[in-house]
Amino acid sequence: MYDFVYSLLGLVQKSVSPWHTAAAAAERLEKAGFARLDMRDRWQLVRGGRYYTEVFGSTVLAFAIGGGDLAKPDLLRLAAAHTDFPGLRIKPSAGMVKDGYGVLNVESYGGIILHSWQDRPLSIAGRVAVRGEKAFSPVVRLVDFARPLLVIPELAIHMNRKVNEGTAIKKQKEMLPLMAVLGKDGEKSFFEEWLAGELGCCREDILSYELNLYPYEAGCQLGMAGEMVSAPRLDNITSVEACLQAMEAVAGAGQDFQGLRLIALFDNEEIGSRTKQGAGSAVLLQVLERIYGVLGYSREQMWQAVSGGFMLSVDVAHGLQPNYPEKYDVTNRPVLNGGVVLKQAASQSYAGDAEAVAIVSAICQQEGIDCQRFVNHSDEPGGSTLGSIASALVPMRTMDIGVPLLSMHSARETMGAWDQESLNHLLKAFIVNF
Repeated sequence: MYDFVYSLLGLVQKSVSPWHTAAAAAERLEKAGFARLDMRDRWQLVRGGRYYTEVFGSTVLAFAIGGGDLAKPDLLRLAAAHTDFPGLRIKPSAGMVKDGYGVLNVESYGGIILHSWQDRPLSIAGRVAVRGEKAFSPVVRLVDFARPLLVIPELAIHMNRKVNEGTAIKKQKEMLPLMAVLGKDGEKSFFEEWLAGELGCCREDILSYELNLYPYEAGCQLGMAGEMVSAPRLDNITSVEACLQAMEAVAGAGQDFQGLRLIALFDNEEIGSRTKQGAGSAVLLQVLERIYGVLGYSREQMWQAVSGGFMLSVDVAHGLQPNYPEKYDVTNRPVLNGGVVLKQAASQSYAGDAEAVAIVSAICQQEGIDCQRFVNHSDEPGGSTLGSIASALVPMRTMDIGVPLLSMHSARETMGAWDQESLNHLLKAFIVNF
């Protein structure tokens, strides 16, 4: 297995919920020498320092302070990605007993391909809030049960002869995961009792939880030459991996750069970003204001830097699916292992403009990085990313990029192995060399 694929799949395996993604990012940043800051504390920053902060447990921002006048144009570089992924979340009071089977009440998070979650082993991860000494200080525990616990069984073809003709799935009825065979005397409190047993606490002490299901099977390389990667959560752990590699490279470079370098790993992109820890919040602006303010710059000088800054919005792109070529634009059709994708849209659902495209293209040319373009088919609306949202709140030139992906928003997605290396290379060059 290629080293860069091994690193990616290791992060995918750890990132079983947005909170676990943030925890894994924090662990790597600390190993690279980044000091932790608390948003509730008074910050003390020094030139040459490397720092990171967590926001509500599922968003991480990390930055490195270099030399030079930070108010000058072209000295602010940002890269943004997201920690969350489409899937299924467990509702409160989730346990239900149906004909002796213990099933859970769940809801969808983001736009998921429902049938891809059926008939595969699933586990549970997230966080649980347990009673603390004070009402405003519950004990929040990060949990990953890391074993196959549930399955969402499909109806046999003998009872649904038209299943291969396309059948609508009713989420409230047909996407309930089976967790236990309880018999006729099963109690609907089975889930809460199980959860308390796993945590070693009283059921009454569990006040709340945010738990998602995730595919238990690990990612892998595939293809005749191992040229592809199949794994859950490639959207958007591929981008988190590249952002972290860039900041690790900054740490290794010492003080041999000018300006401010920052990555923002936001939660809630899959549901619109407009949350207290999403790209549609004031978090990025708050962090920038605190950095510049602590270092002695005025708000006016900060806005000077922002106006001359550049942001990469790093998220996956649609790779050409060979069985559905008609769904893609006739001249902009990115393929697996064709390199980093530069995403454009006249609607500005992707944030790039002509100058942003030119800048990223020039970096790729100078660094010998393969790149390609994606534009939506004119009859297909396509998706969007956090780039347009974040750059509207902190106005700076922004470009949407990412690796091409097949089966985006499936329980398991496919990418080209070498595209990850290209993305890693681009982020390192953007953050460290330019």
